[in-house]
Amino acid sequence: MKYPLSAFLLLTGAAMVQAKIHTEEIDYKHGDVVLQGYLAYDDSLSGKRPGVLVVHEWMGHNPYVRKRAEQLAELGYVAFALDMYGKGVHAKDAQEAGKMASVYKNDRKLMRARAGAGLSVLLKQKNVDPKDVAAIGYCFGGTTALELARGGADLAGVVSFHGDLATPTPEDAKNIKGKVLALHGADDPLVPEKVVEAFEQEMRKGGVDWELVKYGNAVHSFTNPDAGNDNSKGAAYNAKADHRSWQAMKDFFAEIFKK
Repeated sequence: MKYPLSAFLLLTGAAMVQAKIHTEEIDYKHGDVVLQGYLAYDDSLSGKRPGVLVVHEWMGHNPYVRKRAEQLAELGYVAFALDMYGKGVHAKDAQEAGKMASVYKNDRKLMRARAGAGLSVLLKQKNVDPKDVAAIGYCFGGTTALELARGGADLAGVVSFHGDLATPTPEDAKNIKGKVLALHGADDPLVPEKVVEAFEQEMRKGGVDWELVKYGNAVHSFTNPDAGNDNSKGAAYNAKADHRSWQAMKDFFAEIFKK
């Protein structure tokens, strides 16, 4: 379908109207678990437009992932930041976050299903074109977005920002329907080179249209200012990598959503 002229102008960075970002919390369920996601879109646009599912880091659904959803809305997309853990559930520290994330990393079926529940909410939005939907994620969220694609979700593309690229079922890459963009810190000790190489082989064997970008001097969590600036800790913010990876995502979206 053709998007409204106003939507096209905004998506290409030449908007003639002032963005009016609408945001709202949406409660939804997966099984008996109550979840709360965050929807954001430009209210000045009309008609259907691409939708982007956003998956949070291992600490849980927080202001950071909501900020990313709002940034996507400013670009003209309908963004929904899902919730993997449950309404109001957040890790108090890294140790607790590791335990919470491991529940899903050790059960990829559950990970895919929980993310799928969030995708369903996005697809139900009246201003979303269901044929043009992508998923992005940060760290744990990047892993989740990739697993959602490996599960056969109808996604035009997936973007992983410093996510763990490993999977226990690499043969599932054959189920990926859209394109894949992995944005990786070249010095990330949490996702070592052997994992990256295995991911590359997985993508090749699965016949996936994929791209891997490595950012020099960047480690894990390079997009999050809250990660600090000490690379020796294994996770640290890198302003250049943050900027470049966001631009890479925008270029990727311009390609997969091209109409």
